[in-house]
Amino acid sequence: MPKMDDERFRSALQHEIQSAVNYYDSEFSQDRTDILSYYLGEPFGNEVENRSQVVATEVSDTIEYIMPSLMKMFASSPEFARFHARGPEDVKAAEQASDLVNFSINNDNRGFAVLHNWFKDALLFKQGCVKFYWEETDTVENETLEGLTEDELTFLVQDPSVEIVSQDVTEVGIIDEATGQEVPQEVSFSVEIKRKTKSGKVKIDNVPPEELIFSRRATSLEDCAFIAHRTQVRAGDLIEQGYDADVVLNYAGYDDLDDEAERQARFEELESGDRHESHDPAMREVLVTEAYIRADYDSDNIPELRRVVALGDGVEILENEPFDHVPFALLSPILMPHRMVGRSVAEMVMDLQMIKSTILRQMLDNLYLTNNSRVAAVEGQVNFSDLLSSRPGGVVRTRAPGMVQALPVPQIGSTGFNMLEYVDQVRDQRTGFSKASMGLDPSTLQSTTASAVNATIQGAQLKIEMIARVFAETGCRDLAKGVFTVLQKHQDKKRTIRMRGDFVAIDPSAMENNFDLSIEVGLGNGREDEKMAMLLQILGKQEQLLQQLGPNNPVVKPSQYVNTLKKIAEMAGFKDTDQFFNSGEQVDQMVAQMGQQEGPSPEQAKAEAELQLKREKMQAELQLEREKMQAEIELRRQELQAELQLRQQKLAFGGQVSDNLPRA
Repeated sequence: MPKMDDERFRSALQHEIQSAVNYYDSEFSQDRTDILSYYLGEPFGNEVENRSQVVATEVSDTIEYIMPSLMKMFASSPEFARFHARGPEDVKAAEQASDLVNFSINNDNRGFAVLHNWFKDALLFKQGCVKFYWEETDTVENETLEGLTEDELTFLVQDPSVEIVSQDVTEVGIIDEATGQEVPQEVSFSVEIKRKTKSGKVKIDNVPPEELIFSRRATSLEDCAFIAHRTQVRAGDLIEQGYDADVVLNYAGYDDLDDEAERQARFEELESGDRHESHDPAMREVLVTEAYIRADYDSDNIPELRRVVALGDGVEILENEPFDHVPFALLSPILMPHRMVGRSVAEMVMDLQMIKSTILRQMLDNLYLTNNSRVAAVEGQVNFSDLLSSRPGGVVRTRAPGMVQALPVPQIGSTGFNMLEYVDQVRDQRTGFSKASMGLDPSTLQSTTASAVNATIQGAQLKIEMIARVFAETGCRDLAKGVFTVLQKHQDKKRTIRMRGDFVAIDPSAMENNFDLSIEVGLGNGREDEKMAMLLQILGKQEQLLQQLGPNNPVVKPSQYVNTLKKIAEMAGFKDTDQFFNSGEQVDQMVAQMGQQEGPSPEQAKAEAELQLKREKMQAELQLEREKMQAEIELRRQELQAELQLRQQKLAFGGQVSDNLPRA
């Protein structure tokens, strides 16, 4: 089967773009525009002239209540992600991978700002998106070098990163002693150069929700057949990136995205009057679609992922290459099964904002009528000019008593406040946002036990912790893995970074991506003071074990003790704990070195003492056996001597008897 030609591929790309744009326009655009309007507290459009037009801010209050908790969980520590080794041989590589990814997110990028905007997009607009990619930068430095030899100049010219700007030649001569004349010597060169240094890093960008389009049937990034970042870029920026100037300028001046309702709502407060197009063609904007599409481009009946950069709606394709991953990470605070886009927190309270605004308007209108009540006046018997002029101490002239009577105004204050309280309860059940959880309701908390208060606070925090766990296990995990994948692919040399108080050179290209991954989220049961108290108890036990059993005991290592100290410092609000303590690895190494210098460890000393005791016991037993044997031998020798003497005596006695006997 022949390879897919460019025209067929362009047609398939345009079809996917148009289908995704229609899906976005029909499913998300108007909803997100309404959500932004609610968040900003703008009028609903049903206001009545000369009546209260107050707007409650439930959407804004709820989002701004949740955001500090999420940022504290994810951004209070520099350890955003942690890789875990699958085998003992990967422990060191997993630690370095964790440090490099965390450094890229927090230092190479504005980690806090990226996370903040990412989370807020998700809480407001159902989905937040970030894009990660490798960004190369060229740094140019001007230098002046003097006194160079010809060989040094040749070596300098051969350096591809060096550009010679200007060059001066100076002849150096010496006096010949024989002739007394100056003899030309080797020349020296003075040059002015530009030295270009290439460097790169992982770049993480927040993608506005209206600029992300994808297939309507997608349930996740893994099965998404088409996803694209569709945005406007200045023509000059594209030309600087190396694209053909004639092609780019041919599509300059695109402003269709500015006509979309969501984009207009986003910049409505910042823009006034008609938009104007720049007279400089390089400053005009071009519609650029960076798409990741699965297509059988090589006609092997297996669709592969391809990265495509196109101008317009896929009309002019600038790049088309196979790719190994989708460089997006997506978040939704409330997951919807079998859908890539979940629900937002904002849409859970939009109806409550409408209801609460209506109640407040009615209560204020009622208060206005109470202060300036309507009256019944007998026509011709009342001076209407006096009646319409309402001022303190004013006089209303009437021709007879009782010509003016106030119309009764029903008081709805108590009923209105009860309704507002009910709406707040509904909001609390949906989002976990409650005054009790914030410690701001003395009337509720003052007559309640400490355990009940703690249960109330923890119950309210469960929804926020659930959102945090969803973020950690979905988009944040994808971001950490994606950043490491980009580092492995593009960072082809070692990079020295500061980690755990030391500078270490790390080469991610030498690592295999065979690690397990967890996202460090500050979740847990109990409040901050309870967690701190528990950590202090653990710290006390660790100190006791280290004092009693020594640093090489089988229960707790010095590195674990240091980790506890660092966690306490993090909970106290100190993000950089390296200013207080060395890393656990450094502490373990120091303890091992000190043990080698000072002598055997307590365990070794104890083992040697036991061995010495056994040795002495065995020697004592051998000595006892030896003495016992010697005693037995001595006893046996004495018995043999006694027996020998007895026999000798018997022999001697027998001879004498035989001599004295009479002879026959």
